[in-house]
Formats: sequence, structure tokens, C-alpha cells
Amino acid sequence: MPTLTTVADWTITASGDTATFTHASTGGYWAPRVWSGRGLAMAEAELAAFDKALGEVLKLPVYWLARARRADSGAGDATVWSEPRYEADDEFVYITGPCRTVEPAAGYRPAPTFAVDLVHLRGLRIRVAAYRAAQGR
Repeated sequence: MPTLTTVADWTITASGDTATFTHASTGGYWAPRVWSGRGLAMAEAELAAFDKALGEVLKLPVYWLARARRADSGAGDATVWSEPRYEADDEFVYITGPCRTVEPAAGYRPAPTFAVDLVHLRGLRIRVAAYRAAQGR
């Protein structure tokens, strides 16, 4: 898997039509959390760097090639992701959608590495950017 880009604490690689995001954290409290197949959560303070990482991947040919292979006109639509929801108790933002880990487990678990189909990155970026704009960030 070649590295596509590195932004702040994020390294993004791709294999086939899947992007794998790896955060520099080693799984501690502030590591991203994934409920495999159901959603993603990350510290609100991390959203700006994650948004930038998503934007960098969307510029790359590998993203556009994955979109071209997918005949679905709805590929990249934001509706596959929920509107982000902030939880003040843990200072994380939760987004339901097609995110997964290698070893699925019930509930949100620290996951410094997770995967998303390339075609769904545009929709995720739309949701993250809209949330950040609404928060004035």
C-alpha cells in the first residue's frame, strides 16, 4: 500500500478502492474511535487536521479513479454519513457511516487505524467541513 499523503498526525494509504487512515496516536484516550461498520468518533480538536487530510486525498488521482470505477451516481454523497454530533462529556465528535476496522467489535473502540472506501470520502469531508463551519472553526 503506497502512502498517498501525510497531514499533521495523519498518514493515508490506499489499496484498491479503500483509503486507510492512520493516526499518530497509539490507542490512548485521544485516539480516534470506530464502531466498525457503524461510525467514527474523534476528538473535536483533531477535526481540523482530519478535514485537511480528507481534502488532500480528494485531490489525488487514486480518488478519482475509484469514483470512475463506481458507476453509482450517488457515490460521494454526504447522506451516507450522519451530521456530526458533539458529546461534551468526552469532547469527541461522532459521525455514523461506513467506516471500519480490521477487527470489528461492538461499540466505539480506540482505533488509530481505520478504513473508508475512497468513494465515501467526499461525503465525509462535506459533513466534517459543515460541522466546523457551524462551529466557527
